[in-house]
Amino acid sequence: MPFQGQRILPAAKHMKQLEDILDSSYEYAVFLDTHVAQLRNLYQMARSRNKQMLLHADLVQGLKNDEYAAEYLCQEIKPFGIISTRSGVIATAKKKGILAVQRVFLLDTIALEKSYALVEKTRPDYIEVLPGVVPPMIAEVSERTGIPILAGGLIRTPGDVEAALAAGAAAVTTSNKQLFEHYKR
Repeated sequence: MPFQGQRILPAAKHMKQLEDILDSSYEYAVFLDTHVAQLRNLYQMARSRNKQMLLHADLVQGLKNDEYAAEYLCQEIKPFGIISTRSGVIATAKKKGILAVQRVFLLDTIALEKSYALVEKTRPDYIEVLPGVVPPMIAEVSERTGIPILAGGLIRTPGDVEAALAAGAAAVTTSNKQLFEHYKR
């Protein structure tokens, strides 16, 4: 079962949220907005608490979002997983044996078709679908690609979480602390 059955992947946007996650029973979580100079210490903190952290590579300040940056992250930081919108970052993560999550934004039909083409090219381990509050699209992307789905973005209530999971999402990524608390193990 993906993420040991954990239905919520809490996402830390700032240090207080990270501290809350580190003090929680969640094993898997996401680093969102970070600075490259903080990464090594943040990962040491997380590992010391037995947390498996995915890193949103596109949101690392001070680091260009390309294959070279991904190679640095994989070799030096060694995150559990990398999330990115960039195909080169996903390909590098996969080559280095790091869980690769392709983030796609479902804005309209054109964006959806471009996302399908990108996913076909990269074959990530997971696809993060944003916004995650469109259950029919979660089901469609899952069925069409055969790749497990994470739902994220605009998920505000337990009902939103349940709808995403019922549509086939493996888990939901969220920075909403009320949802962290609601789904604590």
